Amino acid sequence: MLTIGRRALLLTGAGFALASGPAWAQAVYPSPDMTLGSPKAPVHIVEYLSVSCSHCAHFNEEVFPTLKAKYIDTGKVRWTYRELLTPPQQVAAAGFLTARCAGPGKYFKVVDEILRSQSRWQTGNIKPIFVEIAKDNGLTEAQFEACLRDENALEALEARVRYAVETDKVQGTPTFFVNGKRLDGGVPSLADMEAAIAAAAKGGEALT
Repeated sequence: MLTIGRRALLLTGAGFALASGPAWAQAVYPSPDMTLGSPKAPVHIVEYLSVSCSHCAHFNEEVFPTLKAKYIDTGKVRWTYRELLTPPQQVAAAGFLTARCAGPGKYFKVVDEILRSQSRWQTGNIKPIFVEIAKDNGLTEAQFEACLRDENALEALEARVRYAVETDKVQGTPTFFVNGKRLDGGVPSLADMEAAIAAAAKGGEALT
């Protein structure tokens, strides 16, 4: 079983207990963005995802690698991950806390490994899987445990989730914004993403 700190109780209740706190929204994302690609890329894609979302795992495995090789690695697209929690929220929170603790250089790798580990969660004993991923990315088990109880990190995660829900009005994952425009129509295919990238590239400078 994964156990995380006191503030995580706000994040893991049914229907996001976050909403019971004081309502607020802000125009600036409350944490450093986790981003791949050139800051000069003409297209900026923001993906709201959850590491416990099966649709996110499918997109990560079937679509994202091609997009990364064809667009991100070639300087055509800048890609940003932003975090939302889907059931089981406690697992999603633990995954993002682990990725943040591993550091910006390992963040995307940890998220990828957690998404790909979903098929191994069937037994319900997820903690050893997360400990294994943490160790593979430079964290000791003690550091992993400390990450899950870090009050500052939990508060920052809470702020990111609030931003997603209250500012960008994101209600599910994955949700994509391409140069600031939300993509509609469910989980996009590779063809959908390529069409959106082409349209955004014609539109000019990327929005931040």
